[in-house]
Amino acid sequence: MRATPVPYLEPIVGAAWWTVGAAALDAGVGTVVLAAGLGVTGVLVMALRSRHGSGEPLPRGGRGRFLRLLGITAALIAVAATVLGQLSWGELTVPVAAAVVGVAALTLSSQLDERSLLALGGALMVLGAAGALFALSSAGELYPQGMVGLVAGGLFWLTSAHRTGLLAEARYRARR
Repeated sequence: MRATPVPYLEPIVGAAWWTVGAAALDAGVGTVVLAAGLGVTGVLVMALRSRHGSGEPLPRGGRGRFLRLLGITAALIAVAATVLGQLSWGELTVPVAAAVVGVAALTLSSQLDERSLLALGGALMVLGAAGALFALSSAGELYPQGMVGLVAGGLFWLTSAHRTGLLAEARYRARR
């Protein structure tokens, strides 16, 4: 099995999305859901550390492109959140952030040469669109923030397990 570049990317981003989703839940349930998500992240990171270490280095110039993509994505999300808040459409912030992160995942897929990131990016853009529809047709944060955050976190964890070979290993062990 070849080493994976940036093996901890998806679990950490998945934990961030899970936290966003858990924040929309009631205090007691949200705390339990958040703790479960942080536990999943911890298990994934420990499994990846034992399997890949710090990962394969990015190709020449790849680190700079990766950091630029990260900075541009964060800046776009911050600007979108500010503009949507000023227009009284703050409920669209999380779905729009999901779509922006989806576009970033599509861009990152060519840099890391990983097709699974293409599927993740497309799923995040569809999730962002569905979350925007829920935000515009419902009152409260459960659907636009809770659903989008929790599903996005799960998608990132699933992509991490696939991209790093943990799913293939689990399937192999299940068949034995």
